[in-house]
Amino acid sequence: MSKAEQTRHFIIEKTAPIFNKKGYFATSLSDITMATGLTKGSIYGNFKDKDDLATHVYTYQSKKIAEAINRQITQQKTSLKKLFSFLDFYKDNFKNIASSGGCPMMNAAIEADDSLSFLTPKVRRSFDLWRQRLIVILQEGIANGEFKPNISSENYAITFMAMIEGGILLSKISGRVKDFAIVLDKMKEMIDREIKV
Repeated sequence: MSKAEQTRHFIIEKTAPIFNKKGYFATSLSDITMATGLTKGSIYGNFKDKDDLATHVYTYQSKKIAEAINRQITQQKTSLKKLFSFLDFYKDNFKNIASSGGCPMMNAAIEADDSLSFLTPKVRRSFDLWRQRLIVILQEGIANGEFKPNISSENYAITFMAMIEGGILLSKISGRVKDFAIVLDKMKEMIDREIKV
């Protein structure tokens, strides 16, 4: 990594938690310079503008989550274990997710939907990849006889995504970790009752 690339990565890494906690509009240039210890000129010497930095921050955050989930899933041998491992990732990491401002994908989706059109395609792609990853796990489970043959992989993938994001939001706003645990337990019940053979 060149010195310029190291500086860009440093800025992204330091500002990611701020964008996630405060949101795009509330994150000021002084927040960015304070977090990085760099000048305004240095920030804009590495990024075209705030939109460019926000796009790179989102890419960094979504990639980080996807890679962490993938590491956990790929260790599992069966589709059922992969699906449970996916849920366990959120259970094990909920406190970190909540303390860092919530799910960066959901936070970006809310802001992008409202007024950050430049970010919308990237956010949409992240959710598409997430949905596709779940669909693949479910279809593999059907193919190898672990899951019922008549289930809709896409319907369950979308339902699981909505339940996870909604559970994180609910727990974060209520301040009760158990709210998210209830959602995850309900998802496991659904898998046992409706999906598993």
